[in-house]
Amino acid sequence: MGLRENINLALRAIRSNMLRAVLTLLIIAFGIMALVGILTAIDSAIYSLSNNLSSLGANVFDINPLEERGRRGGRQTKQGEPIRYRQALDFKARYFFPARVAVSLPGGGGAAIKYRDEETNPNVSMFSADENYLDAKGFELEVGRNFTAREALNGGYIAIIGADIVKTLFNGQAEKALDEVISSGNIKLKVVGVLKSKGSSMNQSEDRRVIIPLQTGRRYYGSNESDYNIMVSVNDPTQIDNAVAEATGLFRNIRRLKASQANDFEISKSDSLIGIIRENTLYFRLAAVGIGLITLVGAAIGLMNIMLVSVTERTREIGITKAIGATRQSIMIQFLTEAVLISLMGGFFGIILGVLIGNIVTYLMGGTFLLPWMWIIISVITCTVVGLVSGLYPALKAARLDPIESLRYE
Repeated sequence: MGLRENINLALRAIRSNMLRAVLTLLIIAFGIMALVGILTAIDSAIYSLSNNLSSLGANVFDINPLEERGRRGGRQTKQGEPIRYRQALDFKARYFFPARVAVSLPGGGGAAIKYRDEETNPNVSMFSADENYLDAKGFELEVGRNFTAREALNGGYIAIIGADIVKTLFNGQAEKALDEVISSGNIKLKVVGVLKSKGSSMNQSEDRRVIIPLQTGRRYYGSNESDYNIMVSVNDPTQIDNAVAEATGLFRNIRRLKASQANDFEISKSDSLIGIIRENTLYFRLAAVGIGLITLVGAAIGLMNIMLVSVTERTREIGITKAIGATRQSIMIQFLTEAVLISLMGGFFGIILGVLIGNIVTYLMGGTFLLPWMWIIISVITCTVVGLVSGLYPALKAARLDPIESLRYE
């Protein structure tokens, strides 16, 4: 018998035992759905975050206080002190490598921005920054202008706003927002620029932000314990390692660290952040694979049981088939085809559900749609293997049946 005839016989057998086949098919589908769904969500989230980090370019690195970690080599790593305002400005003034240094201070993420009778939800992030911040972060202006170095240093009641704020307060008309006065609490700010939309990453919208001059933010949001962010954008990406080395030496000097003291700060590049994220999601991937495999083992046992019952119920049919000339090989292939077909049908529905659920989760997290071809191919191969393993013993049992005894079977 050819492949098409075997498939037709398998479909006929599935239809004759529809309920049992559907139940086994659903078990396989849920196993594949768990596998593909979780892995799709993880990959989509990483892809979205990678795109947002790549907008910073491979020529950008940050300087942050060292985070407290557990013991390494018998020593406890202590958390570094915050980067003070004077330290940040001192680094900016003394860093002579061909690069631009941006200093900023987050002002909180729960602000409500008001314009006349319109008001945003209290989820706008306030940032105070200098004149290099937009370039270092990869922001582009749709209309208006950036801060000048004098405005950043001396302060001023001006602001650059994101696209979501323009959409809410000015009906999406960026030109209309220019030179208008908005307010955040008691602070009144004149809009001098509007950012182009950048979208969201991991539920963090880049378009719901207001940027004000660094000195203004320091006045309203700063304190003695404030931690300022330093971001360096190197002119030549190939010189990033040299730039990091020079920045490390300079900042050790600014922090007055002795030669015997370890760094109380850390320097991170955007590409290394993506690598860290991928490493941390490894456990989620392993958990997803584990959940999927456990479910598939149960599905394989259920499928083998169905095939054994099918062999018993069709014993007489097998005897007739052998009596008219069917070989052991053709009988075995027929039952293997049936098992693989049930498994692949379950995998098909599982892949659809997994991709759908994975991308819904990613959308809710602020990511973008992704079709995980690698996981789809792996799922198809896995379903084929499950079908072959589950159907092998029943197929061998059917192929070894004695035709005379089979014809006598009632």
